[in-house]
Amino acid sequence: MTSPGIVIVGAGQAAAVAAHALREHGYRGRITMLGRERHRPYERPPLSKAVLVAAEEPRLDVLAQDAWALGDIDLRSCSDAVALDLSKRQVRLADGQVLPYDMCLIATGGEASTLACAPAGRPHVHYVRTLDDARRLRAALQGKPRVAILGGGFLGLEIASSALSAGAAVTVIERATSVLDRFLPPEASAWLESGLRQAGARLLLGTALEGVNALPDGRMRLSTHAGDLEADEIVVAIGLSPNDALARDAGLQIAAGGGVLVDAQCRTSDEHVFACGDCTSQQRPGHAAPTRLESWQNANEQARTAAAAMLGATGPTPAVPWFWTDQGRHNIQMLGLPAPGLDYVRRGDPATGKVLWIGHRGAVPLHGVAINAGADLRAIRPLFEQRQPVLLDEFQRDATDLRAWARQMRGSPPSTVQPPLRA
Repeated sequence: MTSPGIVIVGAGQAAAVAAHALREHGYRGRITMLGRERHRPYERPPLSKAVLVAAEEPRLDVLAQDAWALGDIDLRSCSDAVALDLSKRQVRLADGQVLPYDMCLIATGGEASTLACAPAGRPHVHYVRTLDDARRLRAALQGKPRVAILGGGFLGLEIASSALSAGAAVTVIERATSVLDRFLPPEASAWLESGLRQAGARLLLGTALEGVNALPDGRMRLSTHAGDLEADEIVVAIGLSPNDALARDAGLQIAAGGGVLVDAQCRTSDEHVFACGDCTSQQRPGHAAPTRLESWQNANEQARTAAAAMLGATGPTPAVPWFWTDQGRHNIQMLGLPAPGLDYVRRGDPATGKVLWIGHRGAVPLHGVAINAGADLRAIRPLFEQRQPVLLDEFQRDATDLRAWARQMRGSPPSTVQPPLRA
């Protein structure tokens, strides 16, 4: 009797990387991948950037054509999994098909959080989560419209920069009083706001949306507590919700804040089911509760970890979280995770467009933020992995060679470290 093999629910970045990793680990059984979209797994980061503005749409495939052929992966597009039976080890599809599995990997990702007053599918309202979403917005931007972007997070600001470069008039409406205040030190947030305004964006910070109404000519009127404004197109970018309904309904353990709860090897509460990517929550060092990481890096690393664990192999060593965003012509990279109460020290000057911050607790680097300084952040990455106090006063000096400094700090016992200078 033929073994049912591994069923992967989801066909995004994490799903494709996991399938490829299973083959790399020598798995020769059946791999069935179920995806809601009609496309093969593709990279999502370019959706808010190059897909919107590049003269020619970039290649987005996660796996090359030969990887699909050599990997012998049964990709079933436009297939929606609606139920997971843990006792029978079966996945039921919307069309009534039932697929048995030896092991199941849930890689269902996330879904864009929605607003009742600006629902998906309404004319001139955009949610950018899929390739088709991005293509619709790209077409709308061709007319250089007035665009209102609801949400000043990473996605909203990336779309703002892209829309500005396409010639649109852009207004960003954000509840918080500063952009990305949960992720950036205040100096970096202020620098980003200044750059957006200089590029032509109107920022309505500390502003709550109260309603959206369609006007007779097709335009939209947005009401806020600060007044009304009109727009031709609306983009909603208020966050991502984990797509954990399948797991929740099956009885798998879900984290208090949402997301399929997984351990360090991406195991769920059922021994035959694993999960990876944006749909998961995982306990991480230094955090009291499980957290979700919505990032390209995390999707890839959890996928490889899950693939190894399903086969009883040793997975990769957990890496320090890393995230990047392109804001116009500027690249911002973050290492580690932000946390309340961190003190930040700075190397460089935001006015020059190249600067690096270290957020620390007791001189232990926990969060790094680099603007156009990714190479510098990579040079000191080992210090974040080591989690030992370092000499931050030397870090702040422009004359300090960061690679040499990082080597020195890795070899210095904690007792030699002195308190840092304040930025």
